[in-house]
Amino acid sequence: MKKILTYLLTILGLTSACSQQKYEDTDVQGFTDLIASSNVVVLDVRTAAEFAQGHIEGAILIDQGQSDFVEKAKATLPIDKKIAVYCRSGRRSANAAKILAGIGYKCVNLKGGFIAWKEANKGTNH
Repeated sequence: MKKILTYLLTILGLTSACSQQKYEDTDVQGFTDLIASSNVVVLDVRTAAEFAQGHIEGAILIDQGQSDFVEKAKATLPIDKKIAVYCRSGRRSANAAKILAGIGYKCVNLKGGFIAWKEANKGTNH
């Protein structure tokens, strides 16, 4: 009985460890504080058209919806810097952060995305 209980607890531990998020989420203020650091790269994962309508100053564009997203990310993003990721609403960037974290990047996702950024009256580039 003790072996069965140990086995079940081990399985439960592995299941919960596998489901844990490998990146961080932060709000607009946390994102603002984060990107003030020189050890952070700001990554916009929206489309080129969305980026052209406005983006966070200094952001690099790599469209998460493109089939070559991972290849472009590896070629562009330094592995030794934290990646501050955002999209329009936070969904695509959460997916991108998950993908990037899976290949070794340390990522922080902007909850609410560019919509939340604009609603907080943060600066944008056009």
